[in-house]
Amino acid sequence: MRRADRLFQIIQILRRSRGPVTADAMAAELETSKRTIYRDIADLVGQRAPIRGEAGIGYVLDEGYDLPPLMLTADEVEAAVLGAQFVISRADPVLARAAEDLLAKIRTVIPEQLRPLVVEPAIRAPRAWKPMEDGLDMAAVRRAIHGGLKIRMTYRDEKDRESARVIWPFAIGYYELTRLLVGWCELRGDFRTFRTDRVVGAEFLPERYPERPAVLRARWGKIKAERWRQMMEAQAAE
Repeated sequence: MRRADRLFQIIQILRRSRGPVTADAMAAELETSKRTIYRDIADLVGQRAPIRGEAGIGYVLDEGYDLPPLMLTADEVEAAVLGAQFVISRADPVLARAAEDLLAKIRTVIPEQLRPLVVEPAIRAPRAWKPMEDGLDMAAVRRAIHGGLKIRMTYRDEKDRESARVIWPFAIGYYELTRLLVGWCELRGDFRTFRTDRVVGAEFLPERYPERPAVLRARWGKIKAERWRQMMEAQAAE
C-alpha cells in the first residue's frame, strides 16, 4: 500500500470508530508494523490532523475533521451500491428515491474507471417478492424519531384486537417482509415493537418525550443483549 493511501486509511479507521483505536489494531488492519503506524500518526498530526492519543488506550479523531477530496475505493463503491439496492427494494418510497439519487450522485463523482461498478454492478440484492405495506407515513416517523416527538396511534395486534397507544419512537427495523417501529409505550410502561402494517391510524404529536432517542436505543440494546444471554444460558443448561 502506498504511503498516501495508508495515511488516508488511518483517517478512515479513526473516523468510523466510536472509541479509541490502538496502533496494534490499525497495524493489523493495514497489514503493516506498529512502528509504521506511530510514524504515520506523527506525520498526520504534523499536518494538523486533530488526532489525540494516550498510551495504552489508543487514538481518536476529533469531530469536525474531514478530507477535502471524495476518495472511494472499489470495495466502498460496491458496498454503497449493495446497500442502496437493498433500500430501493425494501424501504419506504421516500427512502427508496433517496437511494436512487445516492447512486446517481456516486456515479457522477467517482473516477471513470469505477463507474461500471455502479452502472453495471456485479453484485445484487434480491428484490422483495412482496410489496411492504405501512399504516403510517414512514418519512414522518423518521422525522419524529429525529425530533424526539411522540406518536399517538391505533394498533391492531395478531389477534385483530385494537388498542390506542402513545409511543416514544426511536428506531425502525427493516426486515424481509415487514417493518418494525420500536419505541417506549406509555400504555405498557415498557419497550415495545410494532409492525407498521398493523397500524390502523396515527397522529404525530408536537410533544417531545423526556428521553433522547439515542438514550432509549442504548437502553433497548442492553435489554436485548441481556435477553440473548439468558436465552443462551437456558439452552446450554438443557
